[in-house]
Amino acid sequence: MGGKAQNVSGNPPQEGITLLQKCIKGYKCTDPDQWTVARVRIMKPLQGDVLMLRTAAKFHIGQVLRHRKHPFRGVVFDVDATFSNTDEWYENIPEEMRPSKDQPFYHLLAENEQTYYVAYVSEQNLVPDETGEPVGHPDVDDLFGDFTDGRYPLQFQMN
Repeated sequence: MGGKAQNVSGNPPQEGITLLQKCIKGYKCTDPDQWTVARVRIMKPLQGDVLMLRTAAKFHIGQVLRHRKHPFRGVVFDVDATFSNTDEWYENIPEEMRPSKDQPFYHLLAENEQTYYVAYVSEQNLVPDETGEPVGHPDVDDLFGDFTDGRYPLQFQMN
């Protein structure tokens, strides 16, 4: 699966809506594997259709991952098909360590030995966490159900 982009035509939702957001807004999402399709971006009209960029993400929402180089781990709560943060954020990464922008980026409820935070990490810098331990981030319970079989099921209340 990897981060290779493909063009498909159709009628997309608003630019930048993720599948997680679509599920929360009442779209039918029952299969966690559906959440591996990342952010959809409108590219340009193509004879009445809309051309979209769709990227298959390697990891899924609710999966516990760890950083390949730095000592932290976290649970995925959102995925961007390609880099979608600020140029300033990207420029602050040392040039020799900067990941390609043309790959999925993951939003994690992260933890290390000292604190909890939200991390934004390129796919190339993540690996599955094999500890079998839940993530202790205090916001996990707001988005997910109980940690079962090494993953968190998406769970939220609709108003």
